[in-house]
Amino acid sequence: MAFYRRVGAVPPKRHTQHRDEQGCLYYEELMGEEGFSGDSSLLYHRNLPPAIVDATDWNLPDQTTMPNHPLRHRHLRLHTLFPDDRPPRTDVVTGRRLLLGNMDVRIAYVVALRASPLYRNAIGDELVYLESGSAVVETVFGPLTAHQGDHVLIPRATTHRWLPTGPEPLRAYVIEATGHITPPKRYLSRFGQLLEHAPYCERDLRGPTETSTSTGTDVEVLVKHRPGGGRIVGTRMVYASHPFDVVGWDGCLYPFAFDIADFEPITGRIHQPPPVHQAFEGHNFVVCDFVPRKVDYHPLSIPVPYYHSNVDSDEVMFYCGGDYAARKGSGIALGSVSLHPGGYAHGPHPGSYEASIGVQSVDELAVMVDTFHPLELGEGALACEDPNYAWTWSGRGPA
Repeated sequence: MAFYRRVGAVPPKRHTQHRDEQGCLYYEELMGEEGFSGDSSLLYHRNLPPAIVDATDWNLPDQTTMPNHPLRHRHLRLHTLFPDDRPPRTDVVTGRRLLLGNMDVRIAYVVALRASPLYRNAIGDELVYLESGSAVVETVFGPLTAHQGDHVLIPRATTHRWLPTGPEPLRAYVIEATGHITPPKRYLSRFGQLLEHAPYCERDLRGPTETSTSTGTDVEVLVKHRPGGGRIVGTRMVYASHPFDVVGWDGCLYPFAFDIADFEPITGRIHQPPPVHQAFEGHNFVVCDFVPRKVDYHPLSIPVPYYHSNVDSDEVMFYCGGDYAARKGSGIALGSVSLHPGGYAHGPHPGSYEASIGVQSVDELAVMVDTFHPLELGEGALACEDPNYAWTWSGRGPA
């Protein structure tokens, strides 16, 4: 999105000499999307950005998936992946458990107390939602602070690391795109400004305000990439000098944090469809935020969703706060993920449809991902699935 920032020291004119106090040139790096035709930023390094001294394999966590077949709704209990009675001994990067994925997007979950290694996703942007805990995200653009309820958007190929802060484990719900994640186009002017009817604005986005100052030599960075054929692999690169050697940068491409509490819900007299909750979009998927809000005020309204068939999409809902009324009696709780695949209907569980009549507000917090290609199940999903969820509308098991 075209929201300009400038941090640190940059020359008055781009692509011109920029020198330190001793007269040595800084090295300008253009970080840009879509070749030279999309949003970009210019970063000024003390050392040569491409200088590496080694590259070896990085064995990624299990990235394999299996089809959702036979087709059914799924309920994943994420908190059982990292039980509270077993303190996590991992980090936000290497400890991720893959839940769901296709060629456009992958969804993972991790609980961490350790600092992560330096990391770069060369496949696409990452949108990380913090279910709990807090962290400093050090990036080549500078540090960001993040806390419970934040979305943290890390642009593709941004070198960064996660440093949990405080005693509470960092619980992170990670959306990895193939490509870029942006605000919805319908909320942007033709020049990229968030419009008046958007549910948030530029004031709600927290970008870096200072550069990082890390130093060192022979610095290891883990890189996730696709060499071809759809495979996802990892490379362990060793840089001659620390990547966080930027003295200044400016442009419209950078990481930022956005607190879900700053999402302003759009409501109406009758039940509004999920697109009013949309916060971000990627290639063949969207991300929606369901937040506490007043609900429908028509005298005959039914506040919970109507039953609907996802003809063109799979719907993934992460329940991360409050009380989701439409799922009463289903086993859904905080830390749950529901997968409602395209192909047949879903909606409120028995009793909740009529019980919602007369309700004036809801206290629910959820992050939803809708994909336009079918999702497959990762090893994390298979490890924490509730096998009885698909039958909860009927109250009966398999025939």
